[in-house]
Amino acid sequence: MPKNSGMNLLEIYLNDHLAAATGARELVKRAASSNRDRSYGAFLERLALAIEEDRNSLLEIMRRLEVGVDQLKVMGGWAAEKLGRFKLNGRLLGYSPLSRVVELEILGLGITGKLALWRTLERLSAQKPALAEVDLPDLIRRAESQLDELERQRLAAALEAFS
Repeated sequence: MPKNSGMNLLEIYLNDHLAAATGARELVKRAASSNRDRSYGAFLERLALAIEEDRNSLLEIMRRLEVGVDQLKVMGGWAAEKLGRFKLNGRLLGYSPLSRVVELEILGLGITGKLALWRTLERLSAQKPALAEVDLPDLIRRAESQLDELERQRLAAALEAFS
């Protein structure tokens, strides 16, 4: 296998995560807006900022690795979130408690994927000198903390929706 095919795979991997981060950014902004008057609102606002910061960290990593942004994939992540708005939620129009549960679960999947990305890059850092100055352990801790808080919020939302 040619040596640069591995980099091509890394480019694809990073762009896939960037597309997912773009979709997550849109989802968490919408969820925060829909829950502004609820106890979930403040958490979702904080999470929106964290997701934006982490997306920017990914873009910086891509710059360091000289990986270009695949705009088509980024637009796909954006569009996927918009299409996800048409899911059935038990109400013909508007937001429902089920919407909140599903959104939190999707965000949890996204953060789990982001955590896997940071751990993968941490393993690759010995082979990729461009990653030497990236604080991957901090990014890992941030993702773990986001997951912990998200799970508390998700369980509260599920109890509220299904009780």
